[in-house]
Amino acid sequence: MSGPRLGGPRRVARRGAPTLQVDTREQVLGRTAEMLGALLERNGLEPADIVSLLFTATDDVRSEFPAAAVRAAGIADVPMLCARELDVTGGSGIALCVRVMAHVYSERPRGELRHAYLRGARQLRSDLPE
Repeated sequence: MSGPRLGGPRRVARRGAPTLQVDTREQVLGRTAEMLGALLERNGLEPADIVSLLFTATDDVRSEFPAAAVRAAGIADVPMLCARELDVTGGSGIALCVRVMAHVYSERPRGELRHAYLRGARQLRSDLPE
């Protein structure tokens, strides 16, 4: 197995999450778009750098698919999947939360890449740089 490439873009994964105040279509679309925008901006990425997006949402988010926010932003050619977050006893306990794992191309070193945990979701990974 070879190590990471030393030059040019490589595939990396970045994480992000916003919380909602209420479960409405407008909140899911708005907060998901805000989080994706922050993720792209913090990492110097363009929509063309996105390989795929995997969204999860807590059981109390039912009004819209988070992927709909990406399509509404004009990014319709990226594979996306929406799933339920595991309801683990003793888990994070954060309600109304949408999470994403974004697979993207980037030339930045791993230590310069940033995540986008917004609003109440910041506590999920306060150890990661923003």
